[in-house]
Amino acid sequence: MENVIILRYGELHLKGNNRGWFEKKLIDDIKAKLKGISHSFKHQRGRYLISDFEQCDCDVIVDKCRRCFGLNSLSIAYKCKADLEQIAQACLLLVEERGIKNGVYGGGIGGNYETFKVVSNRADKNFEYNSMQLNSIIGGRILEANEGIKVDIHKPSFEVNIDVREEGHALIFSSFVACAGGMPNGSAGKGLLLLSGGLDSPVAGHMMLRRGLALDVLHFHSYPYTNERARQKVVELAEKLAEYCGKINLRLIKLTQIQEKIKRYCDERYAVIMLRMVMMRIAGSLAKRYGCGCVVSGESLGQVASQTLESLTIIDAASGMPVFRPLIGLDKQEIIDMAKMLGTFDISILPFEDCCTIFLPKHPVTRPTHLTAAKEIGKIPDLDELILAAIGEVETVVIG
Repeated sequence: MENVIILRYGELHLKGNNRGWFEKKLIDDIKAKLKGISHSFKHQRGRYLISDFEQCDCDVIVDKCRRCFGLNSLSIAYKCKADLEQIAQACLLLVEERGIKNGVYGGGIGGNYETFKVVSNRADKNFEYNSMQLNSIIGGRILEANEGIKVDIHKPSFEVNIDVREEGHALIFSSFVACAGGMPNGSAGKGLLLLSGGLDSPVAGHMMLRRGLALDVLHFHSYPYTNERARQKVVELAEKLAEYCGKINLRLIKLTQIQEKIKRYCDERYAVIMLRMVMMRIAGSLAKRYGCGCVVSGESLGQVASQTLESLTIIDAASGMPVFRPLIGLDKQEIIDMAKMLGTFDISILPFEDCCTIFLPKHPVTRPTHLTAAKEIGKIPDLDELILAAIGEVETVVIG
């Protein structure tokens, strides 16, 4: 009997002749995340097994694997020979590990009696007992060994899962740990994420990572109006995303001169739209340079003045490539809940300004037209040169 970790993938089973390519992407990601941890890795039908690891590394392996896009769930399990007595021994040990004593959870006084259910899957049809028989036999053994414990097939406190495999062994486990789901890292190409430092953009980045889109990250700053603490905030957000995808190139662009020109020459009401148009123009240019097929942004429809249908249409036209907005139909509370789950919420709410929060007009335009936007951006002298200068001074920080 040995300790193993079962990894299960999700959407990959729907793939046809190119399924092997997707699986290789997933396996490469798993191996990269577990680099430096002693273990063995085996591929079986519809799942992977990690074995031969130090018990002290088990939690670390679980934490890293649950962040692998493409994996749906994992279980810590016992692996034994597909033999009734060995299966029974592993199941009794699994029950014992829950701390059951006289049917009381954790052995505490006054606790509720535990209930259980045995769930068997007999992939090996040559095994001498079918699933119903195995459930009955193992359930009886557990009842005999644990006074007071009861069977409840509808709402049990825990399950004893038995998976008899074709390879001649059985896997015994009690719980499923949810993983990141989605598609393997990098299987859908690469995009450029606009990371502002607020709540929305890290969540948008995570959603696109989950669909297999590798990311470069672009952050605009306006030093000295924004400071090093605002920069560090963005680095920490990128680090959170890198926990899932392994490595991120963070690109930093200074917009100070351009923002000062917008404030000086443009109608104040159009300042935000002008800034967003310049950002998208730069993003489109850098996306092509770094081999990205799209720009990813965290806007939600109607959330602020620059996120109306008219504003987004004008802003998109400046990028010259597809713009993905995975949060477009979400409300703020939904985004906040996702940020808390991702672990970016506490970082995003740190009170350090980004370039989008300086020089804000009192009454920004909400229904701009292409004609007025073109007229306003045409007021900025030497804009092409300013954009080329900003791009020429791009700074890259490798995260992860």
